[in-house]
Amino acid sequence: MGTVRLATVTAPFDRDLRACYARIERLVQQARDSGADLLALPEAALGGYVADLGGTAPMPPAFHVDGPEIARLAAIAGDLVLTCGYCEQADDGQRYNSAVCVTGDGVLGTYRKVHQPLREGATYRAGNQFEAFDTPVGRIGMQICYDKAFPEAARALALDGAQVIVSMSAWPISATNPHPDPALDRWTRKFDLFDRARAVDNQVVWVASNQFGTFGSLRFAANAKIVDPAGEIVAATGQTESMVTADFDLETVLTAARAGMGHLRDRRPDSYTPHADNRIAV
Repeated sequence: MGTVRLATVTAPFDRDLRACYARIERLVQQARDSGADLLALPEAALGGYVADLGGTAPMPPAFHVDGPEIARLAAIAGDLVLTCGYCEQADDGQRYNSAVCVTGDGVLGTYRKVHQPLREGATYRAGNQFEAFDTPVGRIGMQICYDKAFPEAARALALDGAQVIVSMSAWPISATNPHPDPALDRWTRKFDLFDRARAVDNQVVWVASNQFGTFGSLRFAANAKIVDPAGEIVAATGQTESMVTADFDLETVLTAARAGMGHLRDRRPDSYTPHADNRIAV
């Protein structure tokens, strides 16, 4: 396959679907002009996130994965591999905080957010599985926002063969004690720490996108980034609305990272079952 160029963004998206599509078209063209093979858009890039996490905000617009909205997204993607967050309307009437991976050929993969922070469950039903899938740039897995706080989520994707994990977010800064400089906010630090830890945990390439600016009561932490299998940040947007790219020969970089201490190879899963008297009360 050779070298692939991965791109990710920090960008604002809201309820204005016409503006969302126009921004996606511009970002896809920018990624294509830069020679990118994959572009990661943020969580809820199609229609915006919830305006607050209190459970009372109006719901975002919801779309069927096989509906015209996702088909339009695929048409925009063309020869680019594009990941995008949206609110999914399932056939059973439930709504999910979801992500889709598309090219001009159609849908390559889908994901429903499993881990829900605070009162997000008042808006979305939770998903229940992590699966990697094949794309023209390699085998990838998708996560959404709070999922990155759970090592098991990224590990499940890595064990399913994911070479690249795309983590799409609408990750805010602290609501209760925000730092005057968002780059130094404690929630921004967590965001960055999780990105680096999950990459090195699983010795994968980690691509993190994020929303930008404000929406309702939320101010987003920005700082989309690409992290190599050693946990080193290769490219990052910082606190700017922008796009960054990085090049990888995935087979080569993953083989090199895992040649010595192979974190997936050296696992001892038979030793990880907790004793009953050590379990945490929840």
